Amino acid sequence: MLPRVNAAVLRRAALSATACLALSLGANAAEPPQTAAGKPEQPKSHPVTVTPEMIGAGIVSSGVTLPPPPPATGTRQNPVSSWGKPLPWPIVIADRRNNRLLEVTPDKRIVWEFPSPSLKIYRGNDDVNFSPDGKTMVVNEEDNFDLHMLDYETRRLMWSYGVPDTRGSGEGYLNFPDDARLLPDGRLMVADIRNCRLLFIDPKTRKTLTQWGKPGVCKHAPPATFAYPNDINYFDNGDFLVTEIPGAWISRLGPDGHVVWTIQGPHLHYPSDARAAADGNVIVADFVKPGGVVIFNPQTGEIVWEYRVTEGEKALDHPSLAVELPTGDILLNDDHRERVLVIDRQTKEIIWQYGTTDTRGHAPGFLWYPDSVDIDYYHDWKAALAGKR
Repeated sequence: MLPRVNAAVLRRAALSATACLALSLGANAAEPPQTAAGKPEQPKSHPVTVTPEMIGAGIVSSGVTLPPPPPATGTRQNPVSSWGKPLPWPIVIADRRNNRLLEVTPDKRIVWEFPSPSLKIYRGNDDVNFSPDGKTMVVNEEDNFDLHMLDYETRRLMWSYGVPDTRGSGEGYLNFPDDARLLPDGRLMVADIRNCRLLFIDPKTRKTLTQWGKPGVCKHAPPATFAYPNDINYFDNGDFLVTEIPGAWISRLGPDGHVVWTIQGPHLHYPSDARAAADGNVIVADFVKPGGVVIFNPQTGEIVWEYRVTEGEKALDHPSLAVELPTGDILLNDDHRERVLVIDRQTKEIIWQYGTTDTRGHAPGFLWYPDSVDIDYYHDWKAALAGKR
């Protein structure tokens, strides 16, 4: 059996590194950028040693026969029909050390899966985010130093940015990229943790349009510099929500980068992927053991709600993402306990789980290091599966 992946070690290693990763598209993902003369450029980049932990389970699949996906007819603002409580819609799980994406319905059927087509170019999918129209999925791979776009309907890898197993800070290179997303205007944004910067990229030209932060200058002074940002999310009005690891800084920035507010999140040791919650609050996972989830008021710093259990079945071990559902309940991935949960907001009981606690696997009902989830508001699987088992 492979050794347990310690995400805290992987991410804390970010605090001592600076550098790299190159740009590419499709089958040319491992080739360096070219000069105008057609000769390879010589960027400042560094090959990375691939460890057994990074390979994980290799190329695996659940083995389930997948139904044809329904078309994308919903949006985040106007989602398809809800399944109700405890989980209103299917979720896509970034099953990191199984090197795959997996979509699971509220009744725990696997309806969509994307196994790695090649461990060289696709390995260790860390986060997955739907595009605003639900047709494209954006994936970042921290310790493979690249980004991908997938076509949801065909389950085809369409676009890749970065040179696998190579880290760098020059144009087209990344160093531990986290949480990439397509914006409504078509730009792709990514938190480039170890380069201490946020990038806005034009997918068509594969060029950087805007950079906030500066590689090698890792301190909290947005938008000029950032201290190891591990997420950038966006609000419907065009503002951005940025999470920085040291100091637990969480900031709301305007479209031009100006600071709307910035605050040190309360009772957080390792803030991970802050998201907007109801009533202007912020929800953030605490990526430690025992882990937690904190909802707080960013204007006052007051904790509105918190979940933290020190031992037993309800205890969390390095949760990296928490999302407030429309029901008020909390969806989260519990990375090191190999499961995704829904926690009842009022009772703080676990009311839904996918994955077998503390047990790795890739057969139906099992995960290995589920590192992110995204909600499928877009495809009406409830109607598509009606009457089918």
